[in-house]
Amino acid sequence: MKIEKVLIADSLADGWQDVFASSDIEVDVNTGLSEDELCEIIGDCAGLIVRSATEVTRRVVEEGVNLRAIGRAGAGVDNIDVEAATERGIVVMNAPGGNTISAAEYAMAMMMALSRNIPQATASLKAGEWERGKYTGVELYGKILGIIGVGRVGQQVARRAHAFGMTLLGADPFLSDDLARQLHIQQASYDEIFARSDYITLHAAFTDQTHHLISSSALARCKDGVRIINCARGELVDEEALDRAIEAGKVAGAALDVFGEEPPAVDHPLIKRLEVISTPHLGASTFEAQENVARQIAVDLRDALQGKPVQSGINLPPIDPEYFDAINPYLSLAEKVGSLHAQLMGGHLHRVINRYQGVIQEYATAPLTAAVLKGIFEYQAEEPVTLVNAPLWAKARSIRVEESKSSHADYSNLITVDVETSEETTSISATVFGRRDLRLVRIDDIEVKAKLEGNMIVLGNRDVPGVVGHMGNLFAVNGINISDMALGRRSQGGDAIMVFNIDTPVRDEVLADIVSQEFVNWVKQVKL
Repeated sequence: MKIEKVLIADSLADGWQDVFASSDIEVDVNTGLSEDELCEIIGDCAGLIVRSATEVTRRVVEEGVNLRAIGRAGAGVDNIDVEAATERGIVVMNAPGGNTISAAEYAMAMMMALSRNIPQATASLKAGEWERGKYTGVELYGKILGIIGVGRVGQQVARRAHAFGMTLLGADPFLSDDLARQLHIQQASYDEIFARSDYITLHAAFTDQTHHLISSSALARCKDGVRIINCARGELVDEEALDRAIEAGKVAGAALDVFGEEPPAVDHPLIKRLEVISTPHLGASTFEAQENVARQIAVDLRDALQGKPVQSGINLPPIDPEYFDAINPYLSLAEKVGSLHAQLMGGHLHRVINRYQGVIQEYATAPLTAAVLKGIFEYQAEEPVTLVNAPLWAKARSIRVEESKSSHADYSNLITVDVETSEETTSISATVFGRRDLRLVRIDDIEVKAKLEGNMIVLGNRDVPGVVGHMGNLFAVNGINISDMALGRRSQGGDAIMVFNIDTPVRDEVLADIVSQEFVNWVKQVKL
């Protein structure tokens, strides 16, 4: 039997050694290699494991003529040329869940330390002081905790906070009712969390929508004396706004493990505040987390080399070239339909029904369903979502996913995705014209043929005279160029939908102007 060779190019914590002990895989640990040195030896390797130090460039991938799997012992893959690996049919995988418990425990530790002034009291005692009254704290028991982002880490925080007797509010578009009940979480909007919470802990992804989620306006809507914990992404917090809110007494304190710029400036005002606990991004820094990550990536890489399914692949596994060529445009279409749903939907996601009609139903449709889910979840995910792990995201969140197939269709091929949330059920149908022209053809029962690309404004309106001219003028006075436009209506004078493809995103005040028009029922800005 052929012996496979795996190169570990960066230092790993213990925990991986026994994974390969009983396999026909030979492991070589060779760290600190330059690109030239790595290229000299990678040709003999079937697998490669790195952390953040080693750059897996296109050149390295191309020199790895026998490479079938690349593993990153950590969540990010910024140091791996994933595109080059995918072109070569090499599976790239990461280890996003290995530090979940460590991150959740750290958030709880920060919350408790913030409540009881532990760092400040420790520093005082070490300075020779004995000031018990100065550091009187508050209990967690009976307090309301708002959790923004209820993914892997947020769920573990919820379990621990419930054990402390806290009331839990959760804001996450992908938190199902079933999972919320299991976690003892009350579903809530951001506004409800701001208005009701004694503590707010952040575990959301960084997106355009969550940038400076904790802002001046958000803090103004909070309870007096609220406490903020951020062990997720520094960009979620407007640090200047938080500093002003602490100064004004609106915010009692904050615990920050992450910052918008790392390392922060030595004179950063929040770090100097006694009301703020700050640490240098230590959420995942435990021996156990490092061992878990090392073991997880070793197991997945071993399984990949042995032809077994892996759960942490972040790119499309190898597909027969002829089959891939046929299905590839529909993979892109399915992902865009999912993303469009994510940006249009309201409420909490419960169910996704994927319907394939025409010739496309003859193919294996599981990759298409995975692409739909990737488009839905990637919009607000706190970690990479891919064709490989998107179905696992749905399963972990108790979201029902269904498929149906039919040879009959109004088009040669048609993908229809119905999304059911706590507030509504929306249906979107789309197809491919030619080879690459991805087109929306229907929203609910309204025919509307639009390009699925770039910046879009989608609005529901009443079918009345002058709507097109009014919208055109509104865009014109705001310097927004329309590249394409599509209209559809349910009936004359009834509900209608307009889709504008525009060259640049619109500002919030322009969106507010659009929605204020008497003929507009709703409006959404979309980026595909």
